Amino acid sequence: MTNNLYTENRKELVESIEKGEAVILFSGHAPKKTADEKYPFAPNRNFLYMTGVVEENIILYLEKTESQIKETLFIHRYDELKAKWNGETVSPEKATELSGIDEIRFMDEFENVMHQKIQSGTLHKVWLDMEKDSFTAEYCPGGRFARVLKSEYPQLNIGDIFPQIASQRVIKSPEEVAEIRRAIEITRDAIFNIWKNRRPGAYEYEMEAEFDYILKKNGVKDFAFKTICAGGKNAAVLHYVENNQMIKDGDLLLLDLGAQWNYYSADISRTFPINGKFSERQKELYQIVRLAMDRVFEAIKPGVPFKRLNEIVRETYAEELKRIGLIEDPAEVQKYYFHGVTHYLGLDTHDVGSRDQDLAPGMVLTVEPGLYIPEEGIGIRIEDDVLVTETGMENLSHDIPKDIEDIEGVLAN
Repeated sequence: MTNNLYTENRKELVESIEKGEAVILFSGHAPKKTADEKYPFAPNRNFLYMTGVVEENIILYLEKTESQIKETLFIHRYDELKAKWNGETVSPEKATELSGIDEIRFMDEFENVMHQKIQSGTLHKVWLDMEKDSFTAEYCPGGRFARVLKSEYPQLNIGDIFPQIASQRVIKSPEEVAEIRRAIEITRDAIFNIWKNRRPGAYEYEMEAEFDYILKKNGVKDFAFKTICAGGKNAAVLHYVENNQMIKDGDLLLLDLGAQWNYYSADISRTFPINGKFSERQKELYQIVRLAMDRVFEAIKPGVPFKRLNEIVRETYAEELKRIGLIEDPAEVQKYYFHGVTHYLGLDTHDVGSRDQDLAPGMVLTVEPGLYIPEEGIGIRIEDDVLVTETGMENLSHDIPKDIEDIEGVLAN
């Protein structure tokens, strides 16, 4: 993507703060695994959204003064010895090319720059990304830095900029949608490879390997999330990831998987018979899930409350599961369907943003109704990724078959 996108993202962000205030964002770092090994580095997505730079332990500084917007990117100085071991860090020229930020300084200057600005009285509030999952959860780097600032400069006001960035990220630019489309295309090809090589008696991890192969072949460096490849009764566990059981003749295999392309995610689910033919009972249940999906598709348009989509699924299941005798009371739907039908999709698979709002053009959502009946050894989930448009929606994954006849036709060939 061009640096114009990151420039616009920063411009919108700085418009949300006042003069004499600054935003500081950290790229993050890879935690230690063991001994001298670390987990793979993945950039903080809010930092990436504002800079386009993938580099560990660097800092973005945005300040609104009386006369201008000041943008500074603090990066590492070139270290010849480290470059011989691990490769070069991002250069000032490359950092500017990627981000569109002209002022590049070095990390060993950051503390002194902060001290001077605070002590001069020109900076009276700092906004940090203080994303936190729960009361007891550990803060991300922004939250930890807030503690340092309050300890050293108790007179400084500190605010949380995470809600503002999350709000911006909900609406995707055309460039972002293009990245998601590519992630979906690769995911589609990988699903077809699983279908091509499926067979009763295979282990779940063998089918997972067929997915992995296509991703690696297309230059994908990471998954959107840990692959779910669940046969038979395992598919009734929502986040089953062991993927180590044999898939028996007559089982349905539930796939929930996605490629990550330039840090943008696909999130697709398909459920199919490992032997190529749905049983009559499997068809009956599968069609109910498809009906719920179609009703959600019909409802998606600007102005519809986000939460309404899940209500549609529950209402559909209340009717249909009672019709087939699986439940007697609508409250029993919870026994067989216990998650939401949608979430935002983007730089994070479960992307950030409030779900207490109406749908709007530019949102990218998943639609993923499911039914889980462990006593019958059946779990079904069908998931597509959709873009909310001015008048309705576009199904970005429409060309991955999901109707019974189409799936059986692909498997037969």
